[in-house]
Amino acid sequence: MAEIDVKGFTVDGKKIKRIEIDRDTCIGAASCAALAPEAFQLDDENIAIITDPVSDDAQTILLAAQSCPVDAISLYDEHGNKLWPEA
Repeated sequence: MAEIDVKGFTVDGKKIKRIEIDRDTCIGAASCAALAPEAFQLDDENIAIITDPVSDDAQTILLAAQSCPVDAISLYDEHGNKLWPEA
């Protein structure tokens, strides 16, 4: 599991504090990197990695996470509550 804490930015009034990528779930579809190329890239194993999470706006980060066909990207607020994917 790769994760990164971010300074926090809001989506629908909720602050995104942490982004996680489940490396075992990621299939390398690259939809996240296509939508938010500054924040996500694929590594040498064609698995998504977080490069610069504050370079793209919060809505773009959310869309990138939502675009993942296997929900490998999780977003959390400052209290540790999962914002995406919805439980």
